[in-house]
Amino acid sequence: MSQSGPSRAHGPYAGFQGEPANVTPRRTLRRSVLTGIVITLFALCGLFLSVLVTDSTGVTAAMLGLLTASTVLGIVVPVLLWVDRLEAEPARIMWFAFLWGALVSTAGTLILNEFGMAFFAGLHLDPVFTSGVLVAPFVEEALKCLGVLMIFLFARREFNGIVDGLVYAGMVAVGFAFIENIIYLGGAFNEMGTPGLVGLFVLRCLMSPFAHPMFTACFGLALGLIAYRRHWRFAFVPVLGYLAAVFLHFLWNFAALSTTDGFLLVYVVVQVPLFIGFIVLLVFSRRQERAMLREHLTGYGLNGWFTPAEVAMLVSPRERRRARAWAQGVGGSRAEAAMEAFQDESSELAIARHHLERGDNDPVWRHRERALLHTVQARRAVFAPPLQTPQPLVSQHIHPVPHKR
Repeated sequence: MSQSGPSRAHGPYAGFQGEPANVTPRRTLRRSVLTGIVITLFALCGLFLSVLVTDSTGVTAAMLGLLTASTVLGIVVPVLLWVDRLEAEPARIMWFAFLWGALVSTAGTLILNEFGMAFFAGLHLDPVFTSGVLVAPFVEEALKCLGVLMIFLFARREFNGIVDGLVYAGMVAVGFAFIENIIYLGGAFNEMGTPGLVGLFVLRCLMSPFAHPMFTACFGLALGLIAYRRHWRFAFVPVLGYLAAVFLHFLWNFAALSTTDGFLLVYVVVQVPLFIGFIVLLVFSRRQERAMLREHLTGYGLNGWFTPAEVAMLVSPRERRRARAWAQGVGGSRAEAAMEAFQDESSELAIARHHLERGDNDPVWRHRERALLHTVQARRAVFAPPLQTPQPLVSQHIHPVPHKR
């Protein structure tokens, strides 16, 4: 059975089928304007933070804070990238998430928290405690979650489930924590010298590097749960995720601003179990994504598009590494690059099929599936002989895995 019409690809896969890209200036103009707005916003927030931090802590303290705060990046970011290995998110969106948290969320928090402290000082209440407990959790999580929500709304085709929600939320949160730690660590050095810097470094960077990512992950998890149910009747889910993030943040700030014994109690009773649960959630979500990839790639395999060995390789990070090394050995850097693209585009193909089987009406998934089926064949031809002619792609059906029918 042949396809009902010519296969039309769009976006980065269009060139493989000889279809010209959109050359009208309107789309380019829109992208340029949006990119310019984002860059301007980031630049203004970065300038504001640079002046504020150096003015409040001094250059020396700010540099010490920068160096010690970088430890959190070295702990959290590799974990997020590990979770995201099988279906890696675009670098541009990961950078947007990180910079939104580091620049926009932090700048907005500093401004709004100052208003909160002034308000409670006028009521003759302790401005540090009341603002830290009653204002900061709502403000900080709102500004961090706003960045995740923007990705969910404006990069919807790159937001494909729980793993994506956790990774994007984690990147926003680690960016926020990075700048916040610079401010706190620099202030601790100015007030208490090296002992204060070391003590706060142990507390914030070594004992609780995942605190902010765990808070914001509640919202990312909620958005991931409705990634295939984008309807207003499910709007309560991210609202609950935001409230959960605020509650955990409130609990953490309350403990941090109370007595040392109270903080240690909350850390042992709440923070440690929460961290264990967070790691379990990451591992579980990654396994679910792996199972989804295996199911859909096996379905394509039953239609002749992949061999069983290729499917087994594509769902295993270790086998993917071995396959890239093998390709490099038989065909050099060109074959290795083709193998890496083959792996990445096969994951994208499974994501497209998942959207189609979940009833997503966006026509881009049908176009993307057809284009990707051509690109994976083109990639394979660089490092291996072509397969026998696969069954033609029928517009609405791929033979499923037998036990899933």
